[in-house]
Amino acid sequence: MIDRAKLSYVEGDLNYMARMAERPRYLAYDPEPGEQRSNMTYDTHKMQIHDMRPVQHELGLDHEGFGLVEHRTAVKDFWDDDEVRRVYYPEAEAFIKDYTGASRVFIFDHLQRRRVVGLQDYSRSGPRQPATRVHVDHTARSGPQRVRDLIPDEAEELLKGRVQVINLWRPIKGPLQDAPLALCDSRTVDQHDLVESDLVYKNRVGETYSVTYNPAHQWYYAPELRRDEALLLKIMDSKTDGRSRFMPHTSFTDPTTPPDAFPRESIELRTLVFHPN
Repeated sequence: MIDRAKLSYVEGDLNYMARMAERPRYLAYDPEPGEQRSNMTYDTHKMQIHDMRPVQHELGLDHEGFGLVEHRTAVKDFWDDDEVRRVYYPEAEAFIKDYTGASRVFIFDHLQRRRVVGLQDYSRSGPRQPATRVHVDHTARSGPQRVRDLIPDEAEELLKGRVQVINLWRPIKGPLQDAPLALCDSRTVDQHDLVESDLVYKNRVGETYSVTYNPAHQWYYAPELRRDEALLLKIMDSKTDGRSRFMPHTSFTDPTTPPDAFPRESIELRTLVFHPN
């Protein structure tokens, strides 16, 4: 076992949510003039973000809540949605099923991001941007609700077993140097750090966790992630036996990024992962 306190690290500013009395809310669309995108304010902390590569083979979804894996793909163009669904979905479904031992994997979404300097996320005028606040995409309530929304005829039977939301995240172009993803060891997160928040769409309201600062949080990243590598992120797990359930994450500005680095392009798949028990 490698002493993780001795891992190399960079320092990055991570945007936590400042504690607040009202329920946090964030608009998942470009707001109308005069409309606030969010009622949250941010509490930025400079954190050590450790290189996970030396401990890659010690990492696990049930422990830290993330993993770094080799995953080659036959996809030629990740910006081609048809090719992604035709080629990448079956590849990813088989890989995640094998990696987790699941009985079923249901891919419900994918999202490409391309960083454009000065552009806000959820903007009408450009691609989705790297997420710049610490968050978890689903909660103990909204994870199972996605099963009911997406597989209504089988939902109640599926929810009798174990359900996970797992993301598969990779660079479209690598090695990735710009706006890498920082992942928080779930074992260092207290339940009180996670705050239920509304993610407001035009036609529905989702629920995510915003995350408040805790000095105990331990952060990791994979420097220069290659196109034939991927990160597995455990977003939600219905199992409550002490294993990782919710893994906070965010992009960050790596101070060692070369000034001529290619702006980050990435793709993430969102999946529902089912186990009989």
